[in-house]
Amino acid sequence: MFGKAYPLFTLFGFEVRLDLSWLILGALIAWTLAVGVFPLWYEGLSLWTYWVMGLAGAIGLLLSIVFHELSHSLMARRYGLPIRGITLFVFGGVAEMNQEPHSPKAEFFMAVVGPIASFVLAGLLYALYQAGWPVAIGGVLLWLAAINGVLGVFNLVPAFPLDGGRILRAALWAWKSDFRAATRTAAGIGSGFGILLVVLGFFLFIQGAFIAGVWWFLIGLFLRTAARMTYRDLLVRQVLEGKPVRRFMHESPVTVAPATLLREFVDDYLYKYQFDLFPVVENGRLLGTAGSREVKGVPREQWERKTVGEVVQPTSPEITVRPETDAVEALSLMSRKNISRLMVVEEGRVVGILTLKDLLRFFSLKADLNEARA
Repeated sequence: MFGKAYPLFTLFGFEVRLDLSWLILGALIAWTLAVGVFPLWYEGLSLWTYWVMGLAGAIGLLLSIVFHELSHSLMARRYGLPIRGITLFVFGGVAEMNQEPHSPKAEFFMAVVGPIASFVLAGLLYALYQAGWPVAIGGVLLWLAAINGVLGVFNLVPAFPLDGGRILRAALWAWKSDFRAATRTAAGIGSGFGILLVVLGFFLFIQGAFIAGVWWFLIGLFLRTAARMTYRDLLVRQVLEGKPVRRFMHESPVTVAPATLLREFVDDYLYKYQFDLFPVVENGRLLGTAGSREVKGVPREQWERKTVGEVVQPTSPEITVRPETDAVEALSLMSRKNISRLMVVEEGRVVGILTLKDLLRFFSLKADLNEARA
């Protein structure tokens, strides 16, 4: 879902990261406030004051989203669910969970706490606004109070993956005791709501509200895609759950000897197989990994003399699994690290390579045979 996210700070043990796409949202918010909202609300202020208010509003919105997602994260921790952190991106923010909730109760409280947090923050900001601040500060507080109220209401729409959609899924799950069916229904409504927003955005665009139209159009596309992907990911996980990595791995991985010259490594491995990383193995033992990044660090004229063993990097635990590891756990590792290949290691020896393509191919076969459908 995200590109490279940059750490901002850590709060209650959760790392808050910023995807660069959020800067688009921040810039749009600051520009809209400085050029449109605040000049309309408060006439006669300087252009510089409007822009300072706009930037303050954008930063305040960022912190409001963090507060909203932090409430989800704290509730998830209470129910024993691991959270990788909070990532802010162009459509807001998300608390990244490693697994689905264990029960309808956990799903309900994790979802409902988000809108509640936004409403509480809206009330606090409005009370602070009432204390009587200078116009510039009071205007920002009032807008932040209003936008948090809007965020709370919008998130209660029963369309997955919005919080309201998760509340709906919790209710359906508790009623029917069928998590997959509940997810399918909530995701279907979310997809439909996304289409509705796309249509709304198109209508606003042709009516002359260009920025609002494009914005709602993009939000609709995002919600529709996210809803459909969530249900598909659930099916993939249920198909793979309980099956060991050994079942899917390639048992004869391509390995490189440390004595291999870099020129040979480039011609006979990188160009031929086009993998990001290769295991470097000697006498069956894993020494580390090497890839194009290591080669690029060596001047080309030295490729005929230097060997792979001279540039090999230690093997990171983040790219290795054991043969008995659950395939769902391996899939989650690939997703977290944004990689498509894992080395399967046992007692210091590479016994196989697991690829995302093979996991998805197995799921596709199950789907073709109607074994991955509810």
